[in-house]
Amino acid sequence: MPMSKFSAILSFTLVILLAFTLQIFIFSPISPVPLQIPAAAFPTFPPTSYDLQRVVKLGEGLLDKPEDVCFDKEGMLYTATRDGWIKRMHKNGSWEDWKRIGGDALLGITPTITGGVLVCDAEKGLFKVCDDGITLVASHVNGSKIRYADDVIEASDGTVYFSAASTKYGLEETFLDLLEARPHGQLLKYDPISQEISVLIDGLWFANGVALSKEEDFLVVCETWRHRCLKHWLKGKNKGETEVFVDNLPGGPDNINLAPDGSYWIALLKLTSDGLEFVHTSTTLKRLLASYPSLLPHFTALNKKATAVNVAADGRIISRLDDPDGTVISFMTSALEYEDHLYVGSLNTNFVGKLALNKE
Repeated sequence: MPMSKFSAILSFTLVILLAFTLQIFIFSPISPVPLQIPAAAFPTFPPTSYDLQRVVKLGEGLLDKPEDVCFDKEGMLYTATRDGWIKRMHKNGSWEDWKRIGGDALLGITPTITGGVLVCDAEKGLFKVCDDGITLVASHVNGSKIRYADDVIEASDGTVYFSAASTKYGLEETFLDLLEARPHGQLLKYDPISQEISVLIDGLWFANGVALSKEEDFLVVCETWRHRCLKHWLKGKNKGETEVFVDNLPGGPDNINLAPDGSYWIALLKLTSDGLEFVHTSTTLKRLLASYPSLLPHFTALNKKATAVNVAADGRIISRLDDPDGTVISFMTSALEYEDHLYVGSLNTNFVGKLALNKE
């Protein structure tokens, strides 16, 4: 090979390597830190089951990725769908396209004490939806736009608690927040009297599901990237303090809902394909994935299984339900107990799942 041709090939190769290096280390959209994904859960964690493969499909074909569900006082089922609708199922089983907020970013939903529902729009903020119309309740906190409203719960006195999953990345950039692995999330509080919004907890690793205790003396907020949930005391001698409620979960906790007996149902996400957990400890590999998102389908496992765990008020694991290979349902994001049945939402289905619970 002539020296001039060899030099040209070498120069071209060096330019490509330099561009590749600059793209990963200089122009990367993230500034990542290592994240330890739990390799195993509690030694006594319940074994995998196939219970979720028995779900009855409600509204099949009518619902576009129903992320969360709730019931009102009359027993009507509500869900927010990815096509911008709040849809509800009447007690006779018929579905209604009730109210349309629009967009494709509706997430957590909860009933209100005065009627209607509160719903999180990841892009616009927190809405109240009732028969009379739609009202934007919160879009900013401390002068900054709420970038990623995620889940919401209302206390008996009308105080509203809701999560902002990330203050840096939006819904379409969720994978960047995961790869960066920094605590950008917040737990927010809305005071219905003063109509003020404040930050209750800052620095959360993707603040997700929110639920009150049965006595409303504490609330629980899920940190998806840390595979744990935190307890924040609202009353008593520990008021204002935050502690770990449950950790080392076998998946990233998404939405959490209080059960009638005072326990909680938590939907868990499989964030990473088996054997690839090490990627989270390598900032170089994470920069590579962030720069070339077409590689992500080989890395994530959200659509490969579904899991929900029942956790006691003291953080003790009671039971688990699974569809271990995603045969019927996967990417399950919520689990709500109502009248001895579990109702589940998912970002990979066109139905709400209903499962009879064994109460023996």
